[in-house]
Amino acid sequence: MRPADWIVPDWPASSRVRAFITTRAGGVSAGPYATFNLGDLTADDPDAVRANKARLDTLLPGPPRWLRQVHGARVVHADDLTSAVQADAAYTATPGVVCAVKIADCMPVLIADAAGTVVAVAHAGWRGLAAGVLENTVAALPVAPAALMAYLGPAIGPSAFEVGDEVRAAFCAVDAAAAEAFRPLRPGKWLADLFRLGRERLAHCGVTHVHGGGLCTYSNPERFYSHRRNPVTGRMAALIWIGERGA
Repeated sequence: MRPADWIVPDWPASSRVRAFITTRAGGVSAGPYATFNLGDLTADDPDAVRANKARLDTLLPGPPRWLRQVHGARVVHADDLTSAVQADAAYTATPGVVCAVKIADCMPVLIADAAGTVVAVAHAGWRGLAAGVLENTVAALPVAPAALMAYLGPAIGPSAFEVGDEVRAAFCAVDAAAAEAFRPLRPGKWLADLFRLGRERLAHCGVTHVHGGGLCTYSNPERFYSHRRNPVTGRMAALIWIGERGA
């Protein structure tokens, strides 16, 4: 049974679209990784991570197609993955194929078309957003952007995400209106709103049905891992797939 604390997107997706986002609840990891750490590259007990992944697998129609995330903009077809490849987004139109990304402050973006024929997930931190990971994901899907909807999962919020001038400049160089997503903090430092930046990027490529946003990983230590808050921490996951008809 899925822990009640996990997040099920509140969006008007087709009943065929299945998705959820894990939290810290429901696992066996201890210490700074308590309890449902899914991060293989952390210093957590490997047996605990394997046990957590095994629990996750019981809730899915097949093994998640994990990625080697690099804060980039590459998108891959999940059906083709036999092992983790370097990418930050994946999509599928095949029922039962589970697209997945790991998170601990970066924003997970779930995407589906209204008919439930294609789904995707993107790992969108500021570097990936600035590089175009959302635009690339939308472009990879075999449906018109107007037919898509998106859900913004938990990420470091606009009251906690301190960045430098270079981050603001990276977004404003593409769209001057992005300046509105940055609030001055002190000379050379800004508070950035990842949720707003994500919505703006999606709108620019034709996706206007955007839900979620607002859950801050940094300010909810009991529920979420946050690398910015605690550099030694675990990883959560955002997962999406198409269910079999009648299932």
